Amino acid sequence: MHSVDTVKTRLQGQPAVNPPKYHNMFHAYSTILREEGVSRGLYSGVAPAMTGSLPGTTLYFGTYEYTKRNLTAAGVPDTLAHLAGGSIGDFVASFVYVPSEVLKTRMQLQGRYNNPSFISGYNYKNTWHALRMIIKYDGVQALFQGYRATLLRDVPFSALQFAFYEKLKAKAKRWEARPDGSMSLQIETACGAAAGGMAGFLTTPLDVMKTLLQTQVKRPTKSITGSSQGLTGTGATAHKYYVGIWDGLKWNLKHHGVIGGLFRGVGPRVFWTSLQSAIMFVIYEQALYLQENMRHFEQWPYNR
Repeated sequence: MHSVDTVKTRLQGQPAVNPPKYHNMFHAYSTILREEGVSRGLYSGVAPAMTGSLPGTTLYFGTYEYTKRNLTAAGVPDTLAHLAGGSIGDFVASFVYVPSEVLKTRMQLQGRYNNPSFISGYNYKNTWHALRMIIKYDGVQALFQGYRATLLRDVPFSALQFAFYEKLKAKAKRWEARPDGSMSLQIETACGAAAGGMAGFLTTPLDVMKTLLQTQVKRPTKSITGSSQGLTGTGATAHKYYVGIWDGLKWNLKHHGVIGGLFRGVGPRVFWTSLQSAIMFVIYEQALYLQENMRHFEQWPYNR
């Protein structure tokens, strides 16, 4: 799903010019593929994404299951247990995936080392070079740039995603009424896709701010700073410097409206979260089913 994420990031991060370089999801996909290719274009930033995904997902699901099961056993209502499990799981995993998200997003926006459609200020050769340059010039804290915005996006997304999925799964099981209480693959996939799509749509404005905060360069010195509105640069190249999440949400709503400001890139985001969630929950359910069977038959590692 990384190529779709790259398209979403480009749509969110491109400057507000008319006409824009990327008009929609499909135009952006074809343009990036034609101009930059696959590895340096659509799959730029895939290395840090994978590096953060493996340990981050382990912490995420492990914490979710532990929290959900303990809260449910303590008598907490299912919906609250699912919301809490998703939120706490994402918070624990954030210490791993946020730095990888910063690296990934910056590399996605710079394109072939210097994306002409976005004045990013970045020019990285690869992941290791990006990591060294960020630490050298901006410090280790820059790897957590946009941390609050990322949490504000991902914690409600995870909570909503799991809550939607558990509710849809319960309804689907009653509707199918299979003897073993399981779901068919088609219904399981549909539940995962619907849960991810709805959660992705509702949290799109927060995702937009996460992208903008993580990729903006440091505020310039006063000698080249624009008006009190936080605009930097001159003329057509002026850019807004966001001092926080709320500032960014208000400014984008005022200057670009709901669709062009708060919900830019909503198409690829919903597509990405729907398909990603469908795949994730199918594999997740199969893993749980396998574990239950191993426990039932006292197979490895439960027979030790």
